Amino acid sequence: MVIRSPNDPPPRITRRGLMLLGLQMGVVGALGWRMRDLQIVQNAHYHLLAEENRINIRLLPPARGLIHDRNGRLLAGNRQNYRVVMVREQAGDLEAVLDRLGRIIDLPDDKRERALKEMASRSAFVPVVVAEHLTWDDVARISANAPVLPGVIPEVGLSRFYPEGYSTAHVVGYVGPVSERDLAKLEDPDPLLQIPRFQIGKTGVEQRLEEDLRGEAGNQRIEVSAAGRVMRELGRTEGKAGSETKLTIDQGLQDYAMERMRGESAASVVLNVTNGDIMAIASSPGFDPSSFVFGISSGEWSGLLNDEYRPLSNKTVSGVYPPGSTFKICVALAALEAGVSNPYETVYCPGFTQLGRRRFHCWKRGGHGHVDLRRSLAHSCDCYYYEMARRVGADNISAMARRLGMGIRHDLPLPAISEGLMPDRAWKKENRGEVWTPGDSFNYGIGQGFTLASPLHLAIMTARVATGLSVTPRLVKSINGVEQPIHPLESLGLQPQHLNAVRDGMYTVSNVPGGTAFRSRIVDESMELAGKTGTSQVRIITAAERAAGVTRNEQLPWNRRDHALFVAYAPYDRPRYAIAQIVEHGGGGSKVAAPIARDILMQALWGGEPPLEAYPSEQRREIEERREAMRAARGDIIEPEGDPA
Repeated sequence: MVIRSPNDPPPRITRRGLMLLGLQMGVVGALGWRMRDLQIVQNAHYHLLAEENRINIRLLPPARGLIHDRNGRLLAGNRQNYRVVMVREQAGDLEAVLDRLGRIIDLPDDKRERALKEMASRSAFVPVVVAEHLTWDDVARISANAPVLPGVIPEVGLSRFYPEGYSTAHVVGYVGPVSERDLAKLEDPDPLLQIPRFQIGKTGVEQRLEEDLRGEAGNQRIEVSAAGRVMRELGRTEGKAGSETKLTIDQGLQDYAMERMRGESAASVVLNVTNGDIMAIASSPGFDPSSFVFGISSGEWSGLLNDEYRPLSNKTVSGVYPPGSTFKICVALAALEAGVSNPYETVYCPGFTQLGRRRFHCWKRGGHGHVDLRRSLAHSCDCYYYEMARRVGADNISAMARRLGMGIRHDLPLPAISEGLMPDRAWKKENRGEVWTPGDSFNYGIGQGFTLASPLHLAIMTARVATGLSVTPRLVKSINGVEQPIHPLESLGLQPQHLNAVRDGMYTVSNVPGGTAFRSRIVDESMELAGKTGTSQVRIITAAERAAGVTRNEQLPWNRRDHALFVAYAPYDRPRYAIAQIVEHGGGGSKVAAPIARDILMQALWGGEPPLEAYPSEQRREIEERREAMRAARGDIIEPEGDPA
């Protein structure tokens, strides 16, 4: 150890010491400069970051757009939805709180389990919906018991409801919660769709016009803690409601059509032939769309799926059927336009047409004798149309069918619209790997074989024959008060004399004794209809059965009976409406489909209940009894009050 004397000179600073000192001063200077940069130069930037961490923006769902019929009658609206949410961190013992809540309101086990599962998968401070669509009494009871329900919070929002649900379910559709499958279909999904249990259109107009009906989101500015917990609301901007949509349908006519088809698996389409507006598009039976909004039970869902009448299927546009004898209208026009026949030429019908070793039978076993175009339509002679189809050929029939609006997928805001099938030679070669045969043409001539059409197709065909114009269906009348375009009505280019010949035959069907729909006529001369019956086979009739006598439809199981069809327009001399009617497995078109179609068409023509005098006199008592039954089913009958006590 060296002992320094007070008289010794002070020690020198070494080079190493100077370097350490310089390094320390550099670090201090750099820190000072960085603090100056953060606090002065970049102050605004970091202040904004701090504000973003403290304030969150949350989306507010807008009110969904309303849907009305052409007269302003509400078809889909919004109403207050009282619901209850639970915050896990505030509730404590979830099971105990849910037990107490279940004694206050109806809380099924499936909803309880779903809420527990959702709370387990989310942050503890995120509110989760436990029950919704509650009554005000439910909310009042929950509020009164708030001290024993920690973390349970009543809320109010909007939910969809359908005041005309049953009759318009297939058209209007319904909404439901956004699913992962829904999101997977979108490349750039709207942030609104990320809101828990946000509902979008699942089918019908609700689905196809989703973007118009959804509206635009609002936002809510809230202050949150570092953990993301809501502290207070700082402000909000309400969203923009969805577009108000008006459909072309007349709900009164739609209701009548559904009521008239009650108890049947059936479909009816009514078109305004002057502009293509769909006045009614009814598929029976219907269903309650509110079940899907509120959450359908497994039992109810299973019942809908297993019902042989297929209530979930929109038979008007998705259902395709062999059009049967209603298609003879198209074959007749094809033959006339191709010049292979004329309205006055007769064909002999002995009850069958021989093709090689095979017989193609007419529906009338003894035959119709000599028939021209008018009588062939009036009596629906099959042999006449076997001959016309043989002459004109499959390609010409297919071309005429498309000209009349069949074999085409029409652009309407409805899902699963079928294009049907109007086959030709190339189609069979491509899809079946076989050549077209004369037997195929025979079947084509009577609307059987490969031929398929929906009730919408048949209504368009009838409207185009009635007018000679390219009537195109329209379902949306206006959006936010802006009238939607009507497809221009252009000439089909068909010879007027040919159209008149077919129309005359259709008139005979309904207005001349012996016509297949004479019983379903309108006796008011200013409203007479022109129509065509059809019966579509769904089973093969063997030679043995034909020899022994064909089994009547009434003797067959329901699902093996023929489909019943009828198409018509009215008034005959100044057409306003066209209708296509099908009754699945209904049997004969003249017996089952024609009376229903006639009654619906009359309802459209008179804009309500027509006078009894417009019906055939022998049917008026039956009509009055049916009206009384329909009023009773709707609850329109008011029992007289008793005398005052």
